[in-house]
Amino acid sequence: MVGLKRISIAGLLLGLLFFAASLTPSLIPRGPLVQGVLGGLVMALGYLTWWILLLLWRVAAMPEFHGVAKRWLLSLLAIGTLSFFGWTLVSSLAWQNDLRVKMDMPFVDNPDLIFLTFVALLTFAVCFALGALLGWLVRLVRSRLLRVMPERRANVLALVVVGLALFVVTRDGLYDQMVTGLDSSYEAAQKLFDTASPPPENPELTGGANSLIDWGALGTPGRDFVLGGPDAEDIAAFTGKPALDPIRIYVGRANAKTAQERADLALAELIRTGAFEREVLVVASPTGTGWLDPGSHDPLEYMHHGNIATVAAQYSYLQSPLALILETDTGLDQATALLETVHRYWQTLPVDARPRLYVHGLSLGAWSSMYATNLFRLVNDPIDGAFWAGPPFPSGFWRYVQNAREDGSLWIMPQIGDGSFIRHAGHFDDASEGAPWGDMRIVFLQYSSDPIVFYEPLSVWRAPPWMRDPPAPDASTHMTFMPIVTQFQLALDMALSFGAPPGHGHAYYAQDYIVPWVQVSAPEDWSEDDTARLKAHCDNGFQNGCSND
Repeated sequence: MVGLKRISIAGLLLGLLFFAASLTPSLIPRGPLVQGVLGGLVMALGYLTWWILLLLWRVAAMPEFHGVAKRWLLSLLAIGTLSFFGWTLVSSLAWQNDLRVKMDMPFVDNPDLIFLTFVALLTFAVCFALGALLGWLVRLVRSRLLRVMPERRANVLALVVVGLALFVVTRDGLYDQMVTGLDSSYEAAQKLFDTASPPPENPELTGGANSLIDWGALGTPGRDFVLGGPDAEDIAAFTGKPALDPIRIYVGRANAKTAQERADLALAELIRTGAFEREVLVVASPTGTGWLDPGSHDPLEYMHHGNIATVAAQYSYLQSPLALILETDTGLDQATALLETVHRYWQTLPVDARPRLYVHGLSLGAWSSMYATNLFRLVNDPIDGAFWAGPPFPSGFWRYVQNAREDGSLWIMPQIGDGSFIRHAGHFDDASEGAPWGDMRIVFLQYSSDPIVFYEPLSVWRAPPWMRDPPAPDASTHMTFMPIVTQFQLALDMALSFGAPPGHGHAYYAQDYIVPWVQVSAPEDWSEDDTARLKAHCDNGFQNGCSND
């Protein structure tokens, strides 16, 4: 950016136009503080865009307006921009409330437009100051270079020098410190070793007296998973039939040094507990921190009367968005090692005396699980099915499936062939429709308002595929694609999606897991009445599971 003496009125108008466009709704409702920050950021981006366009215009030696013509043009642009900004500012509350109603969220009566505008201008001022500082650094370096080289060469080299300096400072300095600090803080939060809670009294449980896995190294997500969920008594009370205690195997990141060592430890524990003698075996991939959603695993254990084993291995301590960026390969490697190790042993068992094998993951766990479930394994002695919830947009297999949808089907809820192999579910669809299932069953659970799933990197200049379809039941009819601005709206939606109401955004919960699990795992002697009763039993809200704990 430039100094205060060269503030561009045209640039401010373009920035204000970006700000006005950001007030239109996107996937997740926004409050005044968040909207103000978004508005300030895109306003700064609009201002920067103006200077880039002006530079290109001048490099191309195009004619420019001067004098009276310039003043008249700026006046007309100012009137149009201010009118558009005023309309979007006043309309923004109605747009956001319309979206809240569709997500069963409370109305907001106070628009707080003054606070919103203040936050946006403050954010813009901070961005402007940072831009001015960078501009000063470039000019400083340029002035030194002009002493030893021609002007054009000095201009280019000054930009390169400042850019490289910023990259080195952030990448090799701040970046490394941030990763180390985050990993250490989350590791401490998981209460490893000396700060761990007492091990389970049952010696057969993971981490118990007879277990091969050290309880102290499991971490909080692993211990919660092992001790959570229904037991045989809970299940029998619900089904009215005899039940078994479900087997839950979990290997923490600190239980072994490498992904393969953790996978080998998990296999040994599966064998020790008799997991391969159960009816169903699920290889689950956790989220970044190692968390497994009880809303998914608890219902499945009820469906199969506890005759089920689930195994998972932790690969990170970071929250999923951070793990996705900073530890991508770690998650993919761990999921692959675990599934390959379990599947290799499973293949050696007699076909009529081994459990049905399924893979499962939520969010980042879905991505790593899909990556691990490669086509070579599916062709040779395939698994029985897969259930992936909230698959992140970079997932290669998910995008392949999306692009294979039938003509006329929606991007958010695609029809894949006749539905005998792959089906999709959401908050308003449950994957119960389709041709009779084949030998393998795959279901994707994806909410139509989940930006983790439907974010589109190319939305910086073109509309995402789903924006060209009729709006979903929980989407705003006022959502409109705008280059650059839509990109920032969707990026912010990803950060807000975890706090959305259950059934929307990235807040997946038991009610929407149940029917897809019925479709994938085909529990014996299970009826629609059983499904309805289980939904009522698990109606405890978001992330609460179905156990009586």
